[in-house]
Order: sequence, then structure tokens, then C-alpha cells
Amino acid sequence: MANKPSLEENHLSSMWEGLSPHLIASFYQVERTEGGAYARTQNTDKVIVQTPLTEASMELTLNWQSAFEHSGPENRAPTLLAMLQSGAFSSLIDAVFGRGEGGDPASIAASAQQQSNQFIKQFEGRTGITKLNSTQVFNGMPPVKFQVTALFRAWRDSYAEVEAPFNKLMEWSLPVELSPDGSILARAAQSANGDKGFIEALVPSIAPVLVAMKYKGRTYSPLVVESISKPLSSPVDANGRYIELAVSMTLATLTAIDRKDWVAYNRVDI
Repeated sequence: MANKPSLEENHLSSMWEGLSPHLIASFYQVERTEGGAYARTQNTDKVIVQTPLTEASMELTLNWQSAFEHSGPENRAPTLLAMLQSGAFSSLIDAVFGRGEGGDPASIAASAQQQSNQFIKQFEGRTGITKLNSTQVFNGMPPVKFQVTALFRAWRDSYAEVEAPFNKLMEWSLPVELSPDGSILARAAQSANGDKGFIEALVPSIAPVLVAMKYKGRTYSPLVVESISKPLSSPVDANGRYIELAVSMTLATLTAIDRKDWVAYNRVDI
């Protein structure tokens, strides 16, 4: 699929003559094939939205956690261990019991307390952290996030170059259809009467579609649109149609990815 910015059929885009095709991102709907892969939709929505990205970033988060970090004594009695390790416990004992003089009972108690302090001071500057309980283990990862800002601006036709491509992105982001009937009992009754199928009664609405993004020769698919924004303060023409829109979007892969997926993402189509 060529990244050719134009106003030809099935392509919704502003006019970007003179701009490198590598700077034009293409968005299009994808669906799952019989083989389990995802490919561009052929039977329904064949529209391609093309736009330069003023900002684009990919964020990959890997969850490494220390599974044993809460197994040490610090978590059993955190205040006590903190006072022992910092030396504050000895000061507390001195403040509570004081220091006696001579051979009276108070002095004997203070002497015993002094010996206790010497024992307690051995805890100062020590910690329960070890290589074992600080060892990190891989605890999964969320899908990859894409933060992009798509730019649309009109030279000749504000609807074809700005309104139409943005509306298509919004259509892909929204559910295809939400059932107006919120009662599962009513739908179950209709299913029992044969007015609705069992699947339609159980899950009556249709989720948003999956999309792909091709940018700088690399194809990222399948993706879901997690958020999309429309700056309402953008300029308009005499008819009230927007002549420029900078649309921020957050996209995410359908699942977490592995090395094989990354190789596919990083393959440049020339």
C-alpha cells in the first residue's frame, strides 16, 4: 500500500504535495482472517485516512517486580526495624529509663540497660535486603501504546480535507452500534420467541473496529483507539467547517507483543 497523499477515491487526506511519503501516516480498518492474521478490510470499509504526524511516540512498559521484597523482617515490624537500623531505639531507651549513678537499684537497671544498648547498636546500619529478596521477576506487560498527533488542514475543500478524514477516525474509535435495550431479560424473552438470536440477546452491541497504522514504511497492526481528541477552538471557514485540526490520539496494540511481533513491526516496506 503506497503512502500517496491525495484526494482520490477511498483516500481521505489533506493535500500534502511536496511532503515526503515517509512522513505521511496511513490509517485503515483491519479484520481477522481465517488464518488468524489481520489484514485490511476488503468487503466493508476500504477507506484509508492519510495524515502527517506532528508528534509520534511508542511506549513499551515491561513489568519487572521483586516478588520477595516483602518477605523480610522490615515488613513484619517496620517501625521497630527502622528504629533498630537507624539507632533511634537506643536513644529512646535512654530517654525512658535514664542513667543512674552508684549502687542503687536505678543504677543497676541503668547498667543492664547500657548492656542492652550495646547489643541494640549492632543493628545500626544493617538492612534485611539481600540479592535473593531483591531479585526481579518478569510479571507481564501491557499492550504497546502509541501517542500521535494527526494534522489536517484545508487548501481547497475544508470538508474533504479536514472534516471527512477526522470523522472517519472518530467512526473507527466509537462502537459500531450500542443496543438501546438495557434489559437482558427482555432480550432473553425475545430470543426465546425467536425474534433474536442467542448471541445477539447476550451481547447485543458491536465493539469498535480494529485499525492499522502504517508510518515510515512500518505497519503496526492490529491497533485499538483508546482515546481521541478534537480541539474545538480550531479555526473554521465561513461555513463553520474546520480548516485545521490537530488531533491527538492514543492507540494500543490489541495484545502484548513478543520478539516475533517486533520483527514484523520493524520491517520496512519499500
